[in-house]
Amino acid sequence: MIFIYTVVLFPPCCCYPERFGQHHTGHNLKIFHRQPAHPELKTGRIMKMLKTAVTLCALAMGCAASAFATTYPLTIENCGQKMTFTHAPERAVALGQNTAEIMLLLGLKDKLAATAFWPTKVMPELEKQNAQVKLLTVEIPTLESILAVNPDFVAAQLPLLLGPDSKVAKREDFSSLGINSYLSPGMCATRKNTGDIYGSRDALWNMDLLYKEITDMAAIFNVQDRGEKLIADYKNREAALRKKFAGRAGNPSFVFWFSSASPSSDAYVGGKNSASGFIASVLGGHNAITSATEWPTVSWESIIAANPDAIVVSSLDRNRWALDKAEEKIKFLKSDPAVSQLEAVRKGHVFVMDGQAMNPTVRTLPGAEQVAEQMEKSGIK
Repeated sequence: MIFIYTVVLFPPCCCYPERFGQHHTGHNLKIFHRQPAHPELKTGRIMKMLKTAVTLCALAMGCAASAFATTYPLTIENCGQKMTFTHAPERAVALGQNTAEIMLLLGLKDKLAATAFWPTKVMPELEKQNAQVKLLTVEIPTLESILAVNPDFVAAQLPLLLGPDSKVAKREDFSSLGINSYLSPGMCATRKNTGDIYGSRDALWNMDLLYKEITDMAAIFNVQDRGEKLIADYKNREAALRKKFAGRAGNPSFVFWFSSASPSSDAYVGGKNSASGFIASVLGGHNAITSATEWPTVSWESIIAANPDAIVVSSLDRNRWALDKAEEKIKFLKSDPAVSQLEAVRKGHVFVMDGQAMNPTVRTLPGAEQVAEQMEKSGIK
């Protein structure tokens, strides 16, 4: 004898207990007593149940896919300007390493016509994709070189590369040609009335600004599912890092040294509320630099007076200055009569980090992970 157990599920808001002569108890699941199944009904009922299950599954899959689809025309507001996209760009130009790496992480290699401005080498996992994209220059490109690749979208990492004070182009230069442009939201959040092209920050930079950029790019190119996965990965990694360094009593102070034109020149360092300040916060400490300027130049006398617990030196692949190299920075720190007496130098609390991580980019969190590993080995509290 074959028995069929009939299970009926009611939505929480649509229960009908009176149909079964029972008082509703608040449970949504009703199970009837088993009933003998007529042999002729066996196949029909099972087939009907299977068809229903397949239909529901297909509908669910369809809803999941459509939830991530861009509906064009799409209007995006970016740094006070609105842009409308009638379709996903086909020939984008990425000005700045972060912009290019975001697009590559989103699987948009075939949508990139060219890139420019690379302080460091591309992420190892993106080498193959990046090798297939035209490189205009590792430094600052010209407007003519950008227009020569016939772009339909231009996105930039820094105001140095796009904006009112840019050495390359203003956004109007592209909009007048019918080309949409985009500037990193992290840079739009800076205050510009400082006399410095990079401005200053009134609040500590955080990953939400980067997530906004990833979300915008994913929507523009209709790859929202990829954007969500990328953001989820970064959120999990940040949470893990914060948990590891939470509650440390030391609250170490950091100086993040990006570069200097020469040993006798002031140091370009990460400002209080910059991405460097964010890294210090994630690692349970704080930035010893108190200037809100994004990239202040600080004398070594001031750094000695601040007496940081740790000095993070950037590793840059560009060849603008000798002190772009991490090994040259470390050589200076150990050989200068005054600087070498800093406690951080004497204790070996000098850590190397990818220079691009000091910019508010997709490299920032990996940079924090890089320093965290060295901190644990050094025993710094």
